[in-house]
Amino acid sequence: MAPRFGFSDFWAKETRKGTPVVVKMENPNYSIVELNEPDEAFQPMEKTRGKNAKQVRWVLLLNAHKAVGCLTWLATLFWSLLGSAKRRLSFTHPLASERLGRDRWLFTAIKLFLVASLTILGFELVAYYRGWGYFQNPHLYIPTSKLEIQSLFHLLYVGWLSLRADYIAPPIKALSKFCIVLFLVQSVDRLILCLGCLWIKFKKIKPRIDGEPFRNDDVEGLGSVYPMVLVQIPMCNEREVYEQSISAVCQLDWPKDRMLIQVLDDSDDQSIQELIRAEVTKWSQEGVNIIYRHRLVRTGYKAGNLKSAMSCDYVEAYEFVTIFDADFQPNSDFLKLTVPHFKEKPELGLVQARWAFVNKDENLLTRLQNINLCFHFEVEQQVNGVFLNFFGFNGTAGVWRIKALEESGGWLERTTVEDMDIAVRAHLHGWKFIYLNDVKVLCEVPESYEAYKKQQHRWHSGPMQLFRLCLRAILTSKIAMWKKANLILLFFLLRKLILPFYSFTLFCVILPITMFVPEAELPVWVICYVPIFMSLLNILPAPKSFPFIVPYLLFENTMSVTKFNAMVSGLFQLGSSYEWIVTKKAGRSSESDLLAVTEKESKKTPNQMLRGVSDSELSEISQLEEQKKKPVSMKKTNKIFHKELALAFLLLTAAVRSLLASQGVHFYFLLFQGLTFLLVGLDLIGEQMS
Repeated sequence: MAPRFGFSDFWAKETRKGTPVVVKMENPNYSIVELNEPDEAFQPMEKTRGKNAKQVRWVLLLNAHKAVGCLTWLATLFWSLLGSAKRRLSFTHPLASERLGRDRWLFTAIKLFLVASLTILGFELVAYYRGWGYFQNPHLYIPTSKLEIQSLFHLLYVGWLSLRADYIAPPIKALSKFCIVLFLVQSVDRLILCLGCLWIKFKKIKPRIDGEPFRNDDVEGLGSVYPMVLVQIPMCNEREVYEQSISAVCQLDWPKDRMLIQVLDDSDDQSIQELIRAEVTKWSQEGVNIIYRHRLVRTGYKAGNLKSAMSCDYVEAYEFVTIFDADFQPNSDFLKLTVPHFKEKPELGLVQARWAFVNKDENLLTRLQNINLCFHFEVEQQVNGVFLNFFGFNGTAGVWRIKALEESGGWLERTTVEDMDIAVRAHLHGWKFIYLNDVKVLCEVPESYEAYKKQQHRWHSGPMQLFRLCLRAILTSKIAMWKKANLILLFFLLRKLILPFYSFTLFCVILPITMFVPEAELPVWVICYVPIFMSLLNILPAPKSFPFIVPYLLFENTMSVTKFNAMVSGLFQLGSSYEWIVTKKAGRSSESDLLAVTEKESKKTPNQMLRGVSDSELSEISQLEEQKKKPVSMKKTNKIFHKELALAFLLLTAAVRSLLASQGVHFYFLLFQGLTFLLVGLDLIGEQMS
């Protein structure tokens, strides 16, 4: 549109004279239209041209084509998901299904909830189509007169409404309020931990070494300056990782005469025993002070293995002991960064290092685990170490003062969390702990859901076993009252019991039930705003994982069923509360480790590697090397996890009920949470087990 100037109206009044004339020509190609004002030609013209029937038909056909294409894409996606599920169910070996055993009680309860929800949903659908009820209105009019009752089915529906409003809704409301309070308390605890971590970062607080006890680069010439250190590598059937772990430990920068390495092998596979023994022999030939130990009777699992190793007579000559699980690969300067912290600190019993993961980016499951473990080490361990001088020992990548172990009672076989057990008992005896966030040791996280689930079951059933066993000792100990309160209320109850309880009860039980009992509906901030805020706090130590915040939130709710089941089993000694299954490893190494090993091997000659070996030993080593090179053919099997599948169908049924009631946030949460349970139940996350 042309600009309209202010003087145009005035100019038009002065020049407009006479009668307007319209001139028409014969057979014109154009026409002259009467203009009453000079600016009228620049005004927008109304679009009066209409569409004919043919154009309308084409527009409708194009819109129909787009709609059909969208529906086809959705149908293809849904059909692909069904096909994947069908193949998973059809080709899964019967032995590959999850063995419920004595933990069947939870699966039975979930099935009962599922059957009840389907029954109620069908009941309400029939009532809706007969005009008796509405999904959106929780406060329905309940007929009381017999004249208003139309049939027996109507009578049953009226009875259900009365039962729901008077007897079912009140206890659900009370339970939901109780869980919300626990949820908020745990959220406050998590927020305080994050604030403590920020304070540590702001003030640059970290443990300091008093003096420089090891300033000489020639470690072999210092003699008694270096304390005697015992290094233990407990393992059991660790075919994939034994070699890299032993290699990393044997390259620790410490005087060889001041260090002894114990390879504690509990393998029941003869071929693996021979491989590990040959690896130990190889490093022993290179001058490393290393021995191989194998127990004939594997009692007590890892705790029994460590207890047996500490009973050797030569252990009395050593002052410190450090432990590395079979998949851990410490840097060569590990001992120089940890042991000096014990100097002039007789009350210090433990120095714990941080874990780092070589396979954190392997798949979605490892990325989600990395978020949890980064928060555990960066926030929980560091804050508790700085402000309380106490935290749970992680079982590996730590250095213990042997005197602290002995005064605390040594390794006990009473639980599956022997590391937490010894840490609590050492704390009750007055020993202090230090956590080094800057010292990292490479290791692996489970790459399959089955391995991760078994690991989490052990990690959450063991603390409840330990809580039952040591509660009396905590109450009767001589430590300060605030330390007792921290142990009981925070360390055990809030972070080990309350967290899995409210997470499973609130989001996997109460939320789907409230879809069928709308009088007890949960507010939006409970299922949306607070969980997202807590997920943001958890993801702060791993900022690169921010794009995975939604999968992380959904997966944590999915894992709540495993953690809740483990917590109840450990607390009441149900099911497999004392079951120890070695976590499956993939045997992955970092790129720098692979380059270092390759460079070192290239510099060696066969004579240097096999110096002092007899002909029989040489032939045996050659056979073992050939055995290691042979690929082990293992068929990957897919698991079916019954509890997760049952919960998936329960949540999806509740999502349908929420959709009928036009509940936006509730519907989307239940839908995506149900799909997450479905994917996990069909073992479609992570790698499959071999």
